[in-house]
Amino acid sequence: MTQYSNRVLNAMRAPLITLDKDLRVVNGNHSFYTFFKVKPENTVGFLIYELNNKQWDIPALRELLESILPQKTSFNDYLVEYDFANIGRRIMLLNAREIEKEEGKQLIILLSMEDVTERADKLVIANEEKDKQADELVIVNQDKDKLADELVIANQEKDKLADELVNVGTERKRLLQKIKRAATIFNHSHQSIMITDGDATITEVNSSFNQITGYDSKDVIGKNSRMLKSGDESSAFLAEMWDTLLSKGHWHGEIWYRRKNGDIYPAQTTITAMKNADGVVDHYVSLSTDISSMKALQGQLKHLAHFDALTNLPNRVLLADRLSQGKEQCKLNNRTLAIAFMDLDGFKEVNENHGHQVGDELLIAVSQRMKAALREGDTLARYGGDEFIAVMVNLEKNEDSETVLKRLLKATADTVISGDTEMQVSASIGVAFYPQDGIEADPLIRHANQAMYNAKQAGKNRYCLFDTQQHNAVKVQLESIEDIVLALEKREFVLFYQPKVNMQTGEVIGVEALIRWQHPVRGLIPPLDFLPVIEGKAISLELGERVIENALTQISQWQSAGLNLPISVNISAYQLQQDNFATRLAALLSAHPEVNPYCLELEILETSALNDINKVFATMSACNMLGVRFALDDFGTGYSSLTYLRRLPAQLIKIDQSFVRDMLEDAEDCAIVEGIIGLAKSFRRDVIAEGVETMHHGRELLQMGCELAQGYGIARPMPAGDIHEWVSNWKADDYWQA
Repeated sequence: MTQYSNRVLNAMRAPLITLDKDLRVVNGNHSFYTFFKVKPENTVGFLIYELNNKQWDIPALRELLESILPQKTSFNDYLVEYDFANIGRRIMLLNAREIEKEEGKQLIILLSMEDVTERADKLVIANEEKDKQADELVIVNQDKDKLADELVIANQEKDKLADELVNVGTERKRLLQKIKRAATIFNHSHQSIMITDGDATITEVNSSFNQITGYDSKDVIGKNSRMLKSGDESSAFLAEMWDTLLSKGHWHGEIWYRRKNGDIYPAQTTITAMKNADGVVDHYVSLSTDISSMKALQGQLKHLAHFDALTNLPNRVLLADRLSQGKEQCKLNNRTLAIAFMDLDGFKEVNENHGHQVGDELLIAVSQRMKAALREGDTLARYGGDEFIAVMVNLEKNEDSETVLKRLLKATADTVISGDTEMQVSASIGVAFYPQDGIEADPLIRHANQAMYNAKQAGKNRYCLFDTQQHNAVKVQLESIEDIVLALEKREFVLFYQPKVNMQTGEVIGVEALIRWQHPVRGLIPPLDFLPVIEGKAISLELGERVIENALTQISQWQSAGLNLPISVNISAYQLQQDNFATRLAALLSAHPEVNPYCLELEILETSALNDINKVFATMSACNMLGVRFALDDFGTGYSSLTYLRRLPAQLIKIDQSFVRDMLEDAEDCAIVEGIIGLAKSFRRDVIAEGVETMHHGRELLQMGCELAQGYGIARPMPAGDIHEWVSNWKADDYWQA
């Protein structure tokens, strides 16, 4: 987003800046910095009125941004004259537009400027010369009338006529000035202006109209304005437009027009009906702004939000949507749906032996082949790394998927040639069926993933179907829900804590609480061995509250020992989406009045808001009101969405350890890490890197601008009793400061 937006801004010759809702500068293009002789570091983040030692604190600019724009959302051709210390007196033509103002979304204001000083000065000189000539004519007329009056009427009548003539001259000047101002606006406006008579015959257009449409004035004047329409608008749309125009006197909206070369383009248009002295509409004035660039940017952003950047396949966000649609189709048609979870065998060796660029070329080639192996209507998505998911819809029976699965195996196993290098990989595929193996998307994907691991264990380059009986046996073999309930009653679940540090200052900024099961027979059991068993069950809510309660108790105990250390706790999407989550959290905090709520941080996955972002936003906002902070965990692993980042009130972004761990060897992972850091700064979020395993990781992150980190290279998770000593002894590595 940032790179593309900057390219669009910098491609424009006029000075441009974007402002946030508080009127602080978000960005500017090269023309802005060059024209006003300012630097980005002295501009971005500052109030616009603070720029150049408050030279921009201009009353007219304040009126535009604080009074006019909030009422109209856009305003064009606003003249501002000011004497700047560094560039002198300038007359600027300003255009302001609120780019986005939907409920809950961040407001961005686009402010463009054009220097019309020279043109205005020339007009003033020309107008003064015309006024001088007019004044001379008035003087001649006055002398002539005076002489006539002396011959015809008495002095009293003469004086009366002279006064009337002066009044007429003054009114004439005022009208001339008004006409000149209107002509200046008409001729120099960046908006396309078209005037038609009551029958929609074009009578006048300005130069911006000529530039935007490609038509010369002589090509259109005298012709009906219908010649400009694209033909894409429905008759119902046009009827509603004319109904509004005739009933209210004006209409504002988006219309697609056709240029002289045949291209169509979108324009934000305002049409006003003008009446004569008798109250009859005798002409229309249309003001239009070409929004092609904005539409292109919106399309690019939408594509980036739904498609993988490398393979151009659907990403996890679009996969979730396609899967939901596919399930609905199968439900209506009484058909089945297959999910094939595919992992490439031997891909890691390709990266290690030939480099990541060759590995990327292989991923692109294999993904194209796999996509070609599917049927029309099926979906292939990149799930992450060398993992792909195929969704096969409207199967009459499960066996109908076998032909496609065999084509997928062949597509991945065929040799890939990159330059002089020949490579060959294969695929291990796990398959789960809807509704047989699950109703919801997450269990279906998880079951297909389990079947994929069975395919790998069976020798790779094959597919395995999810075995419900085997799955149930594994669940029984692990731990039943009853065992977990009993373990919760016996307080067998314990918290380990992994420190989080500021590598720049050497400060320990907090710890992350990680749950373990202290089993009396099996010993210490990691969370992945028991949490999936209770996912979506009531017992998971009880366990989640127990973790928060234990974390608050630990904060209190550390504070009593002189150690003020915030704790972050992982919260499942199921727990966060409970209607009473904020209420339950408030009750837990009330039980520990000695603990500042700021010391508790809740970590959630990006997927937590996938089903109902409005509900999650409301819950998080309520928790923020209690003083509790949020962090977006495992950011960048596929469900990333700028909408989530912009709307969810999370104060911290955690870069997933899979990117950080390989960033020193993988240029793509390094670029992703750097991009997430830049994205966090753009949205004014703090950012922390997980998976810092070496001092080299830390130094590279510091150079990218990321100061906060955690990982095995700093400290492994440890019992609460070991934290105090570790904090006392830890100091930032000198290598980071070198």
